[in-house]
Amino acid sequence: MPPAKPIRFLVGSLAFLLFVLNTVFWCALLFALTLAKIVVPVPAWRRLSSRGLVAIGEAWIAVNSWGLSVTQPTRWEVELPPSLRRDASYLVVPNHQSGADIPVLQRVFLGKIPFLRFFLKQQLIWVPVLGAAWWALDFPFMKRHSKEILEKYPEKRREDLETTRQACERFRDVPVSILNFAEGTRFTPEKQRRSGIVFRHLLPPKTGGIAFTATAMGPTLHALLDVTIVYPGGRPTVWDLLSRGVPRVVVRARELPIPSEWFTGDYQEDAAFRESVQADVRRIWEEKDALIESVLTATGRG
Repeated sequence: MPPAKPIRFLVGSLAFLLFVLNTVFWCALLFALTLAKIVVPVPAWRRLSSRGLVAIGEAWIAVNSWGLSVTQPTRWEVELPPSLRRDASYLVVPNHQSGADIPVLQRVFLGKIPFLRFFLKQQLIWVPVLGAAWWALDFPFMKRHSKEILEKYPEKRREDLETTRQACERFRDVPVSILNFAEGTRFTPEKQRRSGIVFRHLLPPKTGGIAFTATAMGPTLHALLDVTIVYPGGRPTVWDLLSRGVPRVVVRARELPIPSEWFTGDYQEDAAFRESVQADVRRIWEEKDALIESVLTATGRG
């Protein structure tokens, strides 16, 4: 039984207040160190300050995760590969169920792999406080062109590739975890029906971002982390995550080798390479869909 609405409101408000206070505190330190990094143009200092910025980001996540653990009765069932390393770079590819996915992934992988970064829409840099924090933490921002624009101006596809390459270039010398939601958007039954693809619990993956990232990063990528997120109680909102509305979270991850041709192929111009990547990711998605079905069946929701 879910808690009564007044209890959910009180707990959710407390958890949200903790999140806001935590964000303000760590962002004040983050912005101060970012300013110091900018005004002292010494490479050694900038490398050191970049590590300090990541440490601040991880501290912010740690306190957020602690706040969830003390305010929420959520049952966490997590299985991760024992071989995960902090000194290796990963391409992290999860399914996308809800707005709760990112705090879930941050909690699960904190301290296990390098700091998670993901591509953001250019407009999000204007989000108060968080936009500047993402910029300070070297989150890559991208312009997202609509399908209509890309059809009219196909050369803009090259712009996306170049932006990806430039963003990944700064990560070649430091361990990083690059998060890619291959579905491109959160799953809903309506989006699934419109996709015309027969997955029971997933949207069809868009493989361009995965291929572009692999090509831009090259062999510095250690492995692909295939991550499956399941909410047996139903897909939650962020408010649900804060207000005792998520009874159970299941996360399963496996480490997969990245095919060497992904590092050198031309996804846009080489049709054979593009079809090969699509087939590889499609197989991962079929196995992910089956895993979600098995988890839901085990809990009586299949």
